[in-house]
Amino acid sequence: MNSESVATIFINAALVNNFVLAYFLGICPFLGVSAKLATATRMGAAVCFVMLVSSLSAYGINMLLEATGATFLRLICFIVVIASMVQLVEMFVRKSSPTLFKALGIFLPLITTNCAILGLALFQTNKGYDMIQSVFYALGAGVGFTLALVLMAGIREKLALATLPDSVDGTAISLMIAGILSLAFMGFAGLG
Repeated sequence: MNSESVATIFINAALVNNFVLAYFLGICPFLGVSAKLATATRMGAAVCFVMLVSSLSAYGINMLLEATGATFLRLICFIVVIASMVQLVEMFVRKSSPTLFKALGIFLPLITTNCAILGLALFQTNKGYDMIQSVFYALGAGVGFTLALVLMAGIREKLALATLPDSVDGTAISLMIAGILSLAFMGFAGLG
């Protein structure tokens, strides 16, 4: 069991060790969905939900596997749970907001292979968090993921109005901005 406070865990996951900008997990949706602010916000909410449910499920699965002595099945069980949660989110988004479903495109099913979600499940079990700490870790990671998406989307929307040289237009400027955001988030390193 870990003795960190839930506030420390939340701040650490959201800012200090941001999954996208510090661990470089979840880069595919970060670069792919961050062109529009509205889409980035909704994708962040979907990832937050999947992270929260996956975190709770991973906690329960880990307890069960430790009790039965089958911890070697941890990774495959986490992958199955994450894939199931993403399918539920995808069905919900398809029914409730077809325009959002079309806007997210391939990136919604790609949450299944988003290494940030699997990383969350593995990190929380390795750190020995209890259920409440796992919830706050998932919420912090989800907020941090959404924050990174929203920041990138806001900057990219402003850049769409700017005149850029051909050599840095497109992917090159996106990667430069991601690097600068990552450096900016390193300023939070003293908080952890």
